[in-house]
Amino acid sequence: MTALVDRPATAANVILLDDDRWDRVLAATHGEAAACYQCGTCTATCPWGLVAGPSIGVRSVIREAQLGIDGWAEAVWRCTTCGACEARCPHQVPIGEVMLGLRGLAWRERTAPGELSSVLWDMHWDGNPWGRPPSTRSAWAAGLDIPRFDPGIHTTLLYIGCTASYDRRAQKVARAVVGLMRAGGVPFGTLGDDEPCCGDPARSLGNDAYFERIAAANAAQFKVAGVTDIVTVSPHCYDTFSSHYGAAGDQFQVRHYSQLARDLIAEGKLTFSGLEATSATFHDPCYLARHHDETEAPRAMLAAIPGLELAEMERSRSETLCCGGGGGRMWMETPADERFATARAREAAATGAAYLVTTCPHCISCLEDGVSVAGARDLKVIDLAELAMLAGCVSAPTTSPEASHD
Repeated sequence: MTALVDRPATAANVILLDDDRWDRVLAATHGEAAACYQCGTCTATCPWGLVAGPSIGVRSVIREAQLGIDGWAEAVWRCTTCGACEARCPHQVPIGEVMLGLRGLAWRERTAPGELSSVLWDMHWDGNPWGRPPSTRSAWAAGLDIPRFDPGIHTTLLYIGCTASYDRRAQKVARAVVGLMRAGGVPFGTLGDDEPCCGDPARSLGNDAYFERIAAANAAQFKVAGVTDIVTVSPHCYDTFSSHYGAAGDQFQVRHYSQLARDLIAEGKLTFSGLEATSATFHDPCYLARHHDETEAPRAMLAAIPGLELAEMERSRSETLCCGGGGGRMWMETPADERFATARAREAAATGAAYLVTTCPHCISCLEDGVSVAGARDLKVIDLAELAMLAGCVSAPTTSPEASHD
């Protein structure tokens, strides 16, 4: 590209090209923005086209960032990093990572939304994006008598995550996951109030430097604690630990709880009494189905529940429709007519299923809101772990005292 910064503008609408500007964009996106050749496939795929407002014009965002056009960063905050566009990109550009990199550039240029600063400060002072006291992080486990993780006793660290620790609705999911693991005879413990934030909010809001500090500190904490196997409640925590901790993450294995449950079922360690004849439809979280190509583990759990029939939505597995809560959108306001979850609730209701099942605390929150807005009164949103507990977990014999609790 030829720099034209030394040429005087002759009209108000003239844009002066600046090589340094493009270098900053490339640095922020680790060079990935250069692979975009402006075909527009991503824009046509973006789920924003299903609701009010235009799709995100990724090619326009990259070009406007390159040119430094005022307001270029506004669109990057709408991205949920769902990955729908990446699946069809002919150049295999990691578009979600490009958008996060551009968010980082927006922070450095002081054009990020002001209200998001409070999320990062909450993480700094309180260790979670919700601004809740660290001393109450394990309050969700009241009465469960969950032991502190001890590598001499436990094989697995159950990592709850910030949302399932503090959000009252998601706390029920965490308790259900505990029930699943106990029924399956898994020796596990938690870190209690010392559990750290995985760092996903910092990363999803574009603050890579802060995320890297969190990841390094967490990896060191896990190493000291003797953690080698982690099971997460949230797909976002699963993705963060398994894909973004770099070499530090090689010291431990990470699984989402649905993957653990699938293995327990296959090994004959976890069975279910069953439900009265009913039906469910399953919403694949983007951070399992697209980011990790995991669509079968949850369905293996559903298939193991007697009396339950699965009614698939048209958009399922890798074609899932985002709930709207990813990419930091949980901490941003979305107008009611622009929420993907409302469209998703209507798709779920069209199957005639009694339950809308998912495996992500963010999806639970968004889908419950979507069901309410859509007026789908007969559709109950429930996490897969909760449904499994309703179906009656049956334990195999175990010698582990931690697995013997009801």
